[in-house]
Amino acid sequence: MAIITRPDGGVYSHSPCADRFSSAQDHPANSVRNATAQKAPVGKPGINVEMAVLDDDGREVKRGELGEIVLRSSHTMQGYYNNPERTHEAFRYGWYHTGDVGFIDSQGYLTVVDRKKDMIKSGGENIASREIEDVLYTHPAVLECAVLGLPHPYWIEAVTAVVVLRDEMTASAEELRDFCRARLAGYKVPKAFLFHTHLPKNASGKVLKAQLKSICECQVNWLE
Repeated sequence: MAIITRPDGGVYSHSPCADRFSSAQDHPANSVRNATAQKAPVGKPGINVEMAVLDDDGREVKRGELGEIVLRSSHTMQGYYNNPERTHEAFRYGWYHTGDVGFIDSQGYLTVVDRKKDMIKSGGENIASREIEDVLYTHPAVLECAVLGLPHPYWIEAVTAVVVLRDEMTASAEELRDFCRARLAGYKVPKAFLFHTHLPKNASGKVLKAQLKSICECQVNWLE
């Protein structure tokens, strides 16, 4: 969500992927036959809204390929108040960059996979942290979790899960790794599990992954 401060001190809120897409209830992926699909499409662009998925160089990717979701519309925000640098960054290549990563399927439906800043690049693969978190949250002993990419000398980033266990419940790193391995592709299985008593959050309850990453980098030594 982009927040634009007004001169009078108020704010405009703008959430491109929440209010720019029509309902996806009629999409086949939402049928009973496909109820086990990992991610359900959020829908198609609304009226007078253009949508595309771009790579890091601003080129549109093929259907089904991951990239950043961008929008263009007469009712998209004009920019960030008194912040030309952030405005320039958000409107590169003539599109509004949402900061969300996703793909458009063959029928034109959009699926949102993760926030771009939370994607993990490991061994040449782009890995969505949210997909791994969704799996871990189905384990009965996991109260909270956050998946990060920590610097690694070989993998560039190593998938790392930070886990808060429920009171009076236990789970080892090996148990959680086996749990993930049974539900995820091998390269998505966390290479390390760190157990914390809590996760740092902001006032709205969102996990502060940048802060958590700084803490965890001191806990892992991949060369050991």
